[in-house]
Amino acid sequence: MLSTNKFALLAFATFVAFQTPAHAEDAVVAKVGNLEIHQSELDLAVANLDPQLAQLPDDQKKVAALSAAIDVKLLAADAITEKLDQTEEFKKRMQYLSDRELHNAYFKKHVVDTVTPEEIKARYDKEVAALPKQEEVHARHILVKTEDEAKEIIKQLDAGKDFAELAKEKSTDPNKSEGGDLGYFSRGRMVKEFEDAAFALEKGAYSKTPVKTDFGYHVIKVEDKRDAPPPPFDQVQDQVRQLVMRDKYLALLNQAKTSAKIEISDETLRKGYDQANKQPEPGSEPAQPAPKQ
Repeated sequence: MLSTNKFALLAFATFVAFQTPAHAEDAVVAKVGNLEIHQSELDLAVANLDPQLAQLPDDQKKVAALSAAIDVKLLAADAITEKLDQTEEFKKRMQYLSDRELHNAYFKKHVVDTVTPEEIKARYDKEVAALPKQEEVHARHILVKTEDEAKEIIKQLDAGKDFAELAKEKSTDPNKSEGGDLGYFSRGRMVKEFEDAAFALEKGAYSKTPVKTDFGYHVIKVEDKRDAPPPPFDQVQDQVRQLVMRDKYLALLNQAKTSAKIEISDETLRKGYDQANKQPEPGSEPAQPAPKQ
């Protein structure tokens, strides 16, 4: 579906966009000694809650986030007093975090904020066009315990009895009230014996011999055959948007890599990096799910 590489996908998958609602005034929501906690900080704290806490109702979530923000302010102030912000370890970590946040900001500006509805629809149409044709059948069935019962039902069908009415009267399957209607299904959804018999029938035909499965004996009628329809756009547009974003992200990375020389001194790491970033031959890579934003 896409030409990608493992290294780029890992970076993409770990991206976290901190999108904070705009405020006319960044109001002070709490004070810790002489330190203030602003609404923007509270919004960030909410966005970064532990996944379990993130499931709380909004009012409880805000309380949990404020509690966490106050705890951070308290110990951060003590850390500065002890000059922990001046250590080399802290400075290196802050540089890494700064780089990561700049990466995220750049991603948001050039990928997230640039995706248009037209691009998503075009990508959906492209994916739909590439889908292999898959046959579906719309079938009914009548399930009975013995072969003789099934043969008797076939005789009644041959005599002109209505299939749905016989299903309501004779079938032991729970869907008998719907006239044995199984709806549309594709291969792999039913047990093999049932599936083979159903797909072998022509539209409008019913099985002339009982079909035995572990459930009993079936008489099957095929109401319709068709190519399986694609998933509706409304149901998959979020996943398609992820594909569009991934395309844009990889294009940005490839452009950046062509203008920068990457040197890795450790031979094992270099080989691993090269392998992870190896571009596959067109069409050789299996489709992969889009990483979540």
